[in-house]
Amino acid sequence: MPEEVFTQLVDAHYTALYRFALSLARNAQDAGDLVQQTFFVWATKGASLRDATKAKSWLFTTLYREFLRTRRHDARATSLDSLPEPEREIATEDVNQVAQLDAPAVMLALQNVDETFRAPLTLFYLQDLSYREIADVLDVPIGTVMSRLSRGKAQLRAALRSDLSTAAKVVPFRQAQ
Repeated sequence: MPEEVFTQLVDAHYTALYRFALSLARNAQDAGDLVQQTFFVWATKGASLRDATKAKSWLFTTLYREFLRTRRHDARATSLDSLPEPEREIATEDVNQVAQLDAPAVMLALQNVDETFRAPLTLFYLQDLSYREIADVLDVPIGTVMSRLSRGKAQLRAALRSDLSTAAKVVPFRQAQ
């Protein structure tokens, strides 16, 4: 694979992959490692991808599988009782739009959502993947994706409501009666 093509691929997808990795790993260092490993796998195996239009989906799938692999490895290497409570790090980025003012609060609340639901929420809302693409990335049926999104949204709402400092910033929506 030419270096120029690889560089274009990294430029096009790095930020989105990093955000997804951060939502899974919950800290910046592990997220960076996951993204780096994903691009390493692409550099070694990406040329075998027949349809270049599926590169984004392939990268997200690979990152998710790497996350699961490292998590299983870590679980085997240490006993669960000796693990410290994970630190909640949120990447700080320049916020240029008023619409993103509450983004840090939502990202923090997203860390309180179960991992099973956090991955589909992140892929759908932050990465703009379709249900089919999410199903392919997570290797689950579309119905499961829809169910996890629904349950994940409920957990996210509850997490936002439980944080008193965030609750003042979030405007609840009214459901039709």
